[in-house]
Amino acid sequence: MNYLGIDLGGTNVAVGVVNDRHTIIGKFSVPTEADRGVNAIVKNIVRAVDGALEQAKLGIDDIAGIGIGTPGTVAPGSGVVDFAANLGFDHTPIGQLVGKHFPGKRISVENDANVAAYAEHMAGAAKGTHSSVTVTLGTGVGGGMVIDGKIYSGFNGRGAEFGHMVVVQDGWQCNCGRNGCWEAYASVSGLIKLTRKEMEGDRDSIMWELAGGSLDNVNGLTSFDAMRRGDRTACYVVRRYLRFVAVGIVNVINLLQPEVLCIGGGISKEGDYLLGSVCAMAASEMFTKHSDCGTEIRIAKLGNDAGIIGAALLNA
Repeated sequence: MNYLGIDLGGTNVAVGVVNDRHTIIGKFSVPTEADRGVNAIVKNIVRAVDGALEQAKLGIDDIAGIGIGTPGTVAPGSGVVDFAANLGFDHTPIGQLVGKHFPGKRISVENDANVAAYAEHMAGAAKGTHSSVTVTLGTGVGGGMVIDGKIYSGFNGRGAEFGHMVVVQDGWQCNCGRNGCWEAYASVSGLIKLTRKEMEGDRDSIMWELAGGSLDNVNGLTSFDAMRRGDRTACYVVRRYLRFVAVGIVNVINLLQPEVLCIGGGISKEGDYLLGSVCAMAASEMFTKHSDCGTEIRIAKLGNDAGIIGAALLNA
C-alpha cells in the first residue's frame, strides 16, 4: 500500500508518497504562499500532491490514504486546525478542503510535531519501542509522545507542549506569553539570543569574525563553530545552552519515563557531541539514575523527512 504524507509549513508544502516499508518513493515541494490565504494554500497542496505522484509514477487511485501534518492546534479527529498563526488558520477545516480534491480518500490531520514524533517511533530512532518522546530543537521547541503506537496529545489535542514548561523562574519571555519557558532557552532562537549576549561582553571572541562583525549575522552554528576553534566565550555559550537543553530533557524523562527520547531539529545535526554532552548532564539528575532501567536518549534519524513519513503513516 502507498500513502501520501503532506508536511505543511509556513514557507513550503512538502508532499511524499510513502510505501508500506515506510520509504519515500516520490517527493515534491512548492511554496505555501500562506499570505495569499487558505484557498491558495489548498491549491499549492494539490499541486505538490500531483508532483509527488508524478515522481513516484503513480496515480491517486494507487493511494490508500492522505495525512497532513500542520503547525498549530488541531481538534482531535476533526481535520480542523483551530489556530495556526503562520498559516492564517482559524478553525480552518483543512482536511475537508483538501479532501474535496481527492474524493473517496481518507484524510487525517495532526499537529506537525506529533507526526514527526510518530515517524521516529514507527520508522526512525525509536522504532520497536513501546513508548517514545521526540523533542525538536528548532526555531521553537516542539515535541510529541507516542504510546503503544498511538500519538498521545491529551483530550483536546494540545498535549506534549514540552517547550512551554518553565525552566527558569521569571526568566526570558517566551512567545507564548510566559516567562522562563524551555523554548525561550533551548530553541535555536534562544541559542542565538545567548550567543549575542555573550559576544557583547567579549569583543575579542572569534564569534565576531564568524558573524562578519555584526550581531545580525549570528545563527545557530556561530557558537558551535567558534567552540571547535577553541574560543573560550563560545565554549561557555555552548555549555550553557546544552545545560538548558538537558534540564528540559530531564524534566520530560522524569515526568513521562519513555523508553526512548529522540532529539531532532536543526541542532541535532551536532550529533555525537550534542548527544554525549546532554547524556552526561542528564545522567546525574534523572530520577532513574540509580536504576538499571532508564530512558535512552538518541538523536532522531529521519530529519526533514519525518513530517512527510509521520503524516503518511497516520492512515497506515
